[in-house]
Amino acid sequence: MENIEIVRKFYDDTVKYEWERLERHKVEFELTKRYLSRYIKPGDKVLDLGGGPGRYSLFLAELGCDVTLADLSEKNVKFALNKASEQDLALKGIQVDARDLSAIEDSQFDFVLCMGPMYHLKSEEDRAKTIKECLKKLKPNGIIFVAFISSYSFVWDYLIRNPEIILNSERKLELNKIVDGKDFAGKGFSDNFYISPKNVLPFFKPFNLEKLHLLNSESFLYLREPELLKQKPDVINAWLDLAEQVCEREDLLSLAEHLMYIGKKTE
Repeated sequence: MENIEIVRKFYDDTVKYEWERLERHKVEFELTKRYLSRYIKPGDKVLDLGGGPGRYSLFLAELGCDVTLADLSEKNVKFALNKASEQDLALKGIQVDARDLSAIEDSQFDFVLCMGPMYHLKSEEDRAKTIKECLKKLKPNGIIFVAFISSYSFVWDYLIRNPEIILNSERKLELNKIVDGKDFAGKGFSDNFYISPKNVLPFFKPFNLEKLHLLNSESFLYLREPELLKQKPDVINAWLDLAEQVCEREDLLSLAEHLMYIGKKTE
């Protein structure tokens, strides 16, 4: 990641914003927690790589898991550790580059969450290196959760926030990327990598992994999320129940802002 300092500075400067992001994007948070809870149980050992200020780390620590948060941003790690202390939760933290996890002991984790690094790793080589590092940390038959930003995500953002942006020649060039159906790197909330939904499974073929799930982390709810979150909890939960049942459908993957691959280590 040639832009590692840009990305590190972005996260150091936006700790509070990132902490609050999953309140604004609660659908992603709640659906992801449901998938984590299908597999992760109290007492399991979890590495949360790229976990930012610790939303998922704290959720799992509260569940009774042995959690280590590893993140590029030292300020995010410190924030998460302070939150854990405030809530009287056990949490370990370390500042790392996802491409080199040599500071962490191999084969000790039941689960690895890699739900951040792929947002910024622009080269295929760096993305593959990170997955290999994650697999080293997993026990045999351990499970990895890997999140990506979909190549359609900024299209939905532009439609929601500023539809006229398509008249900007530079932005229109970006939007035309979806016509080609290719992965690409570009400027988003920081320096970002965007993957076409059809390219997620091919990326994982070289690794010793059994695919368990590929899902749209927002299901069909992303474009109407602000309206949904104004509803009563029972209404929100009913829509989440429906969304969970269809979020792995291939025909809904292009509606995603985030995509999640879940795989089991086979060696």
